[in-house]
Amino acid sequence: MTRITAVIFDWAGTTVDHGSLAPVRTLQKLFAHRGIAVTEDEARRDMGIHKKDHIRALLLRKTGRRPAEVDVEDFFAEFKPMQTECLAASSNVIAGVPETVEQLHARGIKVGSTTGYTRPMLEILLAVAASQGYVPDCAICPDDTAAGRPWPWMCYLNAIRLEAYPMHTMIKIGDTISDIEEGRNAGMWTVGIARTGNMIGLTAREFAALPRSEQSARIEAARRSLRRAPTMWPIASAISILWSNKSKNVSRGASAREPAPFGLLARPHHCLALHRLCRLLSLPVQLLRQPAAHHR
Repeated sequence: MTRITAVIFDWAGTTVDHGSLAPVRTLQKLFAHRGIAVTEDEARRDMGIHKKDHIRALLLRKTGRRPAEVDVEDFFAEFKPMQTECLAASSNVIAGVPETVEQLHARGIKVGSTTGYTRPMLEILLAVAASQGYVPDCAICPDDTAAGRPWPWMCYLNAIRLEAYPMHTMIKIGDTISDIEEGRNAGMWTVGIARTGNMIGLTAREFAALPRSEQSARIEAARRSLRRAPTMWPIASAISILWSNKSKNVSRGASAREPAPFGLLARPHHCLALHRLCRLLSLPVQLLRQPAAHHR
């Protein structure tokens, strides 16, 4: 029987940079230099896409007209060194990610990644992550393909380099709508990250300082936002793939007739047991409803 071959992770907000703060702060700083105020919500709205596309979308929203490409290039040229400087100090690996990857590898499951950052920016992330124990088998950015998210090309290139196939035996995990659309368009299972990502936007310390009721409310709001994307399961963090309920095999948002993949059950405050990963990710794919590819 066919089993899971690979998991493709996003970077900021999923495996590094709890709260996905580095791109938000840089975009706000960039536009402030040009006399344009950008709120955090505005900066987060299109998170996950190629950073040049993100700048283009912000210019359209703030000016009310389609920006000239020369202006987009001008903004992007200033953005790149600002983002590069910010990344080195704001890209710590999220707790539990190295252990999760170790368990995936122990099960023969390959680990890839995609991002909206450029190749030089991704190289900084790779170096910081490696120093903290996280080393994916493959790391792809929009520079390596024809386009970034929501197009599926980065996932396809991961599959080629990882030698993982077919696409419905792979899982895409990320914290933005564009992550989910990317995986969906590639014909993969998709899982959305709530607690550590763009939808909540807090550091681990800031989130931990919230009252328990506020934590739960924010995670549920993030789940609702992520559920707008088709064929996905919202979970608290990347390591939540390692936890399941013994008596239930349905995630919040999935019906009893359509079991969530691999026993996912998204709850915000459980202590996640790493040793259960092998059992969860060895479930035959044929037992689950396969996602249908929808190319944009």
